[in-house]
Amino acid sequence: EAREYGIRTTMPLWEAKRLCPQLVVRHPNFTLYREASFQMFQILSRFTEQIQPFSIDEGYLDITDCYALGSPLEIAKMIQQALLTELQLPCSIGIAPNLFLAKTASDMKKPLGITVLRKRDIPEIIWPRSVAEMHGIGEKTAEKLKDIHIHTIEQLAKGDEHIIRAKIGKHGVDLQKRAKGMDDREVDPNQMGQHKSVGNSMTFSKDMDEEKELLDMLERLSKSVSKRLQKRTLVSYNIQIMIKYHDRRTVTRSKQLKNAIWEERVIFQAASRLWK
Repeated sequence: EAREYGIRTTMPLWEAKRLCPQLVVRHPNFTLYREASFQMFQILSRFTEQIQPFSIDEGYLDITDCYALGSPLEIAKMIQQALLTELQLPCSIGIAPNLFLAKTASDMKKPLGITVLRKRDIPEIIWPRSVAEMHGIGEKTAEKLKDIHIHTIEQLAKGDEHIIRAKIGKHGVDLQKRAKGMDDREVDPNQMGQHKSVGNSMTFSKDMDEEKELLDMLERLSKSVSKRLQKRTLVSYNIQIMIKYHDRRTVTRSKQLKNAIWEERVIFQAASRLWK
């Protein structure tokens, strides 16, 4: 398994190959992924309509009113078996009283495990971990927490709220609550298919008419969009550029594509053709 070598999702390919020289790289098949994702959520909908997709292959289910199907553990086993039998897809499942703990639990026994995580388990299981391991904390946030001498999830849970807020803002306070096992977010089925567009924009400090500089900026924007698409495991069949002139006049150009795009190079090429 690549994970055993320290390889993580979204890691640059060159870094992954450095960690694991014998790494076998397979090109993505997003058409297949989308079909499998659709089928997966169709299976989940047999158990409850209270489903909130988190990514192409993850979702939250509220099974509070599904007691007729069995206990939470029994339902989890049925879901796991259905996905494995019908789609040949192993999955890990977290059972918990809120979204944060459920996500944390689901990551504990990959690729085919079921973990029950209760609030009383937090001090023993969650608190000893590094804040960098906590769901919702990226590298930059982890560094900011280290700046105020918060290295573990326990230190985050017990830290001074005012200091955390001053360093990270409201998001830091939300993270502190989750470190304590508190999360009042509810499963929101309306988030299904929420990602309609992914884009980036740039405002120049002065009027720009040099083609090379404009193309350089377009390339940087393409790179940013590509990263965001891949982070969310999304593709696009449409590309659009919008140009605003100094007199506030706006020109928008778009094109429907035959093939899905997600790579920086392909996005840049398509955007360049629209611009020219």
